[in-house]
Amino acid sequence: MSKVSRRDFVTNVAATTAAMTIVPRHVLGRGFTAPSDRLNIAGIGVGGQGRINLLNCAGGNNIVAMCDVDWGYAGKAWSSADADLKREQERLRKTDLTPEARRNSEIRVAALQQVITQDLPKHKRYTDYRLMFEQQKDIDAIIVATPDHMHAAIAMAALDLDKHIFVQKPLCWSVDEARKMARKARQTPKAVTQMGNQGHSWDDGRKAVEWIQSGAIGEVREVHVWTNRPFSHWPQGIPRPEPRRMSDNMRWNMTGVMARLSNAMGIYSVPDELSWDLFLGPAPEREYHPVYHPFNWRGWTDWGCGAIGDMGAHLIDFAYWALDLGYPTSVETVASPFDGACFPAATTTYYEFAARGAMPPVKLTWYDGGMMPPTPPELGDEKLNAEGGALIVGSKGKILHGNYGLNSRIIPDSLQKSVGDPPKTLERITVSHEMNWANACKGVGTATTPFEYATKLTEVMLLGVVSLKAKEKIHYDGANMKITNSREANDLLKREYRRGWSL
Repeated sequence: MSKVSRRDFVTNVAATTAAMTIVPRHVLGRGFTAPSDRLNIAGIGVGGQGRINLLNCAGGNNIVAMCDVDWGYAGKAWSSADADLKREQERLRKTDLTPEARRNSEIRVAALQQVITQDLPKHKRYTDYRLMFEQQKDIDAIIVATPDHMHAAIAMAALDLDKHIFVQKPLCWSVDEARKMARKARQTPKAVTQMGNQGHSWDDGRKAVEWIQSGAIGEVREVHVWTNRPFSHWPQGIPRPEPRRMSDNMRWNMTGVMARLSNAMGIYSVPDELSWDLFLGPAPEREYHPVYHPFNWRGWTDWGCGAIGDMGAHLIDFAYWALDLGYPTSVETVASPFDGACFPAATTTYYEFAARGAMPPVKLTWYDGGMMPPTPPELGDEKLNAEGGALIVGSKGKILHGNYGLNSRIIPDSLQKSVGDPPKTLERITVSHEMNWANACKGVGTATTPFEYATKLTEVMLLGVVSLKAKEKIHYDGANMKITNSREANDLLKREYRRGWSL
């Protein structure tokens, strides 16, 4: 299957589907599921965040299939479901839970009980998502939580088959992929799309948007966004491992003491349950090393998008949404040493956005790896949350919020008291971000972060990565997806896929 192109694969599956004479009861035309039915959901990349995403929309829906390139890692994660249920049941016995916390815990207990008793005994497991699409016809909707470089290929294949699709942030690896995903989503209107930036559905972030749009802090010309990542999450700023190949007489079943010895010597064999070729997907050929997988891939440019790809969709989101920023006109990144292979330990990225109608131009600055903006004087002795947050500077006051838009407030406190709560102009989402999407797939409500919005937000994040790789300030023509001051930098807006892979 690794040699089958996406186009050939989709053509074959479409032909097979067209030949079917029996249409499943839950399918009512292209990509539409009756509101009364349970959604049949498949997960791709299910050992980490994908597992959480599946559990968050399990209640009232079916998990019918899971796909992962490493079932040694993913299988271990799902084997803890019983322990998770016991912990959640213990939590429910506490008497000091808030009503909201108790309700959320009850939802999680019900979801875990369903997964353990109904879904896990019956679902099918796959290693290659293309084989899953070809063999399993009952899938309505797909959750993708693979490394960043696989998002676009999987999402495009799912949309070709009219599947509803939820993709973790960042939505994709390159600007070119973002544009193609946006176009494909427009061409597949019955498929409900969503990006996994959960805070977009939470009340605190929506409150911040309402304050800005109601004029509570005046005109906004300056935004600061920061995260402490990658510290304590994954390695960055390190050299690529030297290739260390085993001699022919060592190419045998490396188990027990011998395997540990070879690993200690820097000679690593691919774990038995990991399909390294499928992990690589469209990315360049690289020799396996445990510094890449699991999860450490985020710090490597072949597969991840660094700290801004990890947290940008959470932290840039609310200012971007409230101010309707669109595409930046210029982007410049300064960083600690960067070798092009592993993201630097720390970066600061400067964005400039043009005026939009009556709204003035905006300068947005991104900081990561411990870099932070100055503490605003309105906080007095209070310090900014080093973990992450955003400071939105207006002509009358400022809005400060933490990770995911949590704990949004106006500073100074005197302005907060005089302004009070903003007028509620945005819908409040009473279910999880994942369940919001699942309900929309069944015709109930609308998804909060569809690709129409998510691709543009993702493009802003990815342009920060482009400016880092270009090692110069880039001037951007968003309407034409073109960097106007550097022909070489334009090449960084897309990537050449490995043979056998394409969009």
